[in-house]
Amino acid sequence: MRAWAWLLALTAALAARLRSGGDPERGDVPGWVMITVMTAALVLAILVPFREAIVAAVQNALASVTAGG
Repeated sequence: MRAWAWLLALTAALAARLRSGGDPERGDVPGWVMITVMTAALVLAILVPFREAIVAAVQNALASVTAGG
């Protein structure tokens, strides 16, 4: 019986919160979070298939800078 009362109170509190509206931005993913996640996904999407080529290009660029003169 106590669990039923707790569940009823929780449901009533949630319904009241949803009805009140509150902050219109609450519950929405902030733009900077979306940009960060999408950037990480793009980096992984590019890095996975082209890892060897990227490593070789960076090593070549570093070798040319350190050997130059």
